[in-house]
Amino acid sequence: MRRLLLAAVMLGAAAGAQAADMPDFLRGSLGSAPPAVNWQGYYIGGQAGYGSSDENFNGSTSNMIAALLANTTIESEMQVSQWNLGLGKQSARSSGYGGFTGYNSQWGDVVVGVEASYLHGNYGGSASASQALVSSAALSDNMFHAVTATSQSSIAISDMATFRARAGYAYESFLPYLFAGVALGDADITRTVTVSDNYAPTLAGAQSACPGPTGSPPPYCVNSSSSQAQHGHLIYGYSAGLGVDINLIGGLFMRAEWEYTRFTSSVDTSINTGRVGLGYKF
Repeated sequence: MRRLLLAAVMLGAAAGAQAADMPDFLRGSLGSAPPAVNWQGYYIGGQAGYGSSDENFNGSTSNMIAALLANTTIESEMQVSQWNLGLGKQSARSSGYGGFTGYNSQWGDVVVGVEASYLHGNYGGSASASQALVSSAALSDNMFHAVTATSQSSIAISDMATFRARAGYAYESFLPYLFAGVALGDADITRTVTVSDNYAPTLAGAQSACPGPTGSPPPYCVNSSSSQAQHGHLIYGYSAGLGVDINLIGGLFMRAEWEYTRFTSSVDTSINTGRVGLGYKF
């Protein structure tokens, strides 16, 4: 019996020694898990971006033409302000730089927070168009009218800020997130309209060049124009996007992000930007 017990003890000791010599992964251990990143707290950072802006100039000057030609024969009977001047849509690309700051709250792997983001750049564009029309019959003033309407419109957005709510999921050193919020922008908007009206008792006369100053024989000429410039004009809209924060060391992290911003004004503008940044969480 004592020989049997002695043999069992020696066998167990040998097995333990062999197990101690085995590699970690064969002993059921893959190594310690990486420490969880604490994303909770205030943070601040800088960023740079590049993107495109898309402007819709259609209808941006219609109300100006209507005001310019109020109570005139050509507006009431030819409806000049309703003409499709074809300003259309324009696109442009630009780079920008700025910063961001915010606060995160963390529950396990779920991170939610609020953030303010700022970008300075030169986003915008311009468009111009012209259309001419001759009345096929005399209007109520017994005159034929040859009308030419010209429209010009531009917008330049130099600064924009977004105020967002965001939610993310922490995975090791990564924090992918989604966000949505409101947007404010600082824009210069310029709009100009010009209407030229040549009129005469005959169709041929209305289509000929004006002979000279007032008092000359027909055709008669009336040129009207109106301009409106808004500098430092506040525009507003909304934003949405997604991104990822990557912890580097301590509170230092880097960021990659895409943001869509839509501004509503006399010239509706959409801006898509890709951004990279570097931040620090306190």
